[in-house]
Amino acid sequence: MDQSRDQLRVAFLHPDLGLGGAERLIVDFVVELQSKGHEVGMFTTHHDPKRCFEETLEAAADADAPPTRAKWVHVYGNFIPRHVFGRFHALLAYLRCAWAAFVLAFFHPAYDVAIVDQVSLPVLLLRWFTSTKVLFYCHFPDLLLAQRASTLRSLYRAPLDALEEFSTGRAHRVLVNSAYTADVFGKTFRRLRHLPLQVL
Repeated sequence: MDQSRDQLRVAFLHPDLGLGGAERLIVDFVVELQSKGHEVGMFTTHHDPKRCFEETLEAAADADAPPTRAKWVHVYGNFIPRHVFGRFHALLAYLRCAWAAFVLAFFHPAYDVAIVDQVSLPVLLLRWFTSTKVLFYCHFPDLLLAQRASTLRSLYRAPLDALEEFSTGRAHRVLVNSAYTADVFGKTFRRLRHLPLQVL
C-alpha cells in the first residue's frame, strides 16, 4: 500500500500567530499533523519571532544568531494596518486575512485541506478560487464579541456580521470547540442551523 496517498497537504489560515490560547491550539494541531507525516503550511498575517511559540521557529544557520521563522510559516497581509487611529479593527482584520487567502489560493493552490479559524472571510475566497476542502474552526461567533454602543457602530458592524454568517456557511465543514459553542452557534447564525457541526 502506498502510504503517500494517506498523507495530506494541509494549510492553516490564522490571523495572528502570537502567544494566545487559540494560537497554542492551532500550533498543537500543526505539530500533531506533522508528526503523522502530513505536510503543513501556516498562513498568517503576523508572526513575530520574538513573541511566538517555539515550535514556529527553527535554528538559524549561524549558531550565534537567534532562531528564525520556520519554513512552513508564511506571512502575508502584514502590510495592511491593524487599525486606523484605533478604529476599524474588524474591517482591517478581514482585509488582512483576505490578502493571505488570496495568496494561498493563487500562489500555493496545491493543498488538499485548508483549516481557517477566527476570521471566516477566507473560507469564501478559498471556495471561489480553489478546489481545496475548507474547514472553518469557530472558537466563538465574532459578532457576539463586538460592541454596538451607538447607531453608527451598529451600521458599521451590520455588513461584517452578515459576511461572517454567509462566509461561515460556505465551509465544507464547521468545527467548534465545545457543545456550548455549538449551541451558541445555532442560536446566533439562524440561517446555518441546518449545518452539522463537528465538536472537537
